[in-house]
Amino acid sequence: MSDNSNHIKVEHSEETRLSETIRLSLQSGILRCIISNPRIKDGPVKINIRQVMLGGEVMYQATEQQESKVFHHNYTDREAAVYMENMITNSFRQCEILTNDNRITILVSKRGKITINKKNTDIRKINPASMKNPLEHNRSKNYIIKEGVPVPFLIDLGVMNGEGKIVGKMYDKFRQINRFLEFIRDIKDKLPRDREISVIDFGCGKSYLTFAMYYYLHELNGLDVRITGLDLKKDVIEKCNRLSSQYGYDKLLFQLGDIADYAECSQVDMVVTLHACDTATDFALYKAVVWSASVILSVPCCQHELNRQISNELMMPVLSYGILKERFSAMMTDAIRAEVLKLKGYDTEILEFIDIEHTPKNLLIRAVKAKKNGNAEQLYRLIEEFHLRPKIAELLLDDEERM
Repeated sequence: MSDNSNHIKVEHSEETRLSETIRLSLQSGILRCIISNPRIKDGPVKINIRQVMLGGEVMYQATEQQESKVFHHNYTDREAAVYMENMITNSFRQCEILTNDNRITILVSKRGKITINKKNTDIRKINPASMKNPLEHNRSKNYIIKEGVPVPFLIDLGVMNGEGKIVGKMYDKFRQINRFLEFIRDIKDKLPRDREISVIDFGCGKSYLTFAMYYYLHELNGLDVRITGLDLKKDVIEKCNRLSSQYGYDKLLFQLGDIADYAECSQVDMVVTLHACDTATDFALYKAVVWSASVILSVPCCQHELNRQISNELMMPVLSYGILKERFSAMMTDAIRAEVLKLKGYDTEILEFIDIEHTPKNLLIRAVKAKKNGNAEQLYRLIEEFHLRPKIAELLLDDEERM
């Protein structure tokens, strides 16, 4: 039989053993797989396979090297098993698979005879740095809410299953929840301890983070906290109240209402606003300042207001491109919001919420009540240079600060 033939007769028992070897290797977690020494001229000359995390799911990425080009294909574990077996039996002569416990070498002769050698090796002891599983960071990160520990609200919201395992497509949401709780952890000492803590979550939506806040502050830290979630969707509010009652979260309540019109509280300790669209964020920040809230956490969204206003002759090479104008306007919007909060006595930071690969809306404004003040002159010079009329300045800055 010719070396260049695509089809080689493989004994059934050898094929079964190969399938089983690949299946067990995938179960163990492949650190590295290299398929090499091609038998055919037209096709990839080498294939590297590794684990990757895509959309919260463990996948296997095959990188095919073909002449001067490289092709990437992503497979589930079952798809990867079929792909690997096909490549080994039909296109290549050699494969090396490395797991934490084994080094496996697979050789295919000219006649199609498959030889499998397995050597038990603890790769981690030989070179723990270079052989580190690429998913280990995601798996072992010290999250506030632990994977593997069932949390009722996360189960009902579809993030966990009954055993506490994260549902594959919801892994990004799980990371987002934990990242948000890290921001809460950093400021919880700024909240009062001698009385009930009042928290308002404007635009709470499905309330993943609202439930997480209550769970962290009350259930894990034993704080006396009352959290109110506000949203315009009646069905969402009804479902969240039903779940809150089911869990016995007596001081976690949800109300139907609009941010700009909300006037049921006279004192609030922390205001949270996540992805409130355009100037709705400004009204939420305004309410927080009027209440003299100790902490403000805001993830702005859809910053359209300044995009319609912004103009500056010097910046026209940037502003003449729609997407650059949009991004620049969004940055200006949030920078002005942060500076206004400084003028109102808040120590303000703009922080990365979650990785940019997961969402473009990844900035969080964190403001903590302090005695610091911003620079009004610099702020208004900026506003005038770009011909802006930001809602946040209209709502919060008086005539003296505008001078």
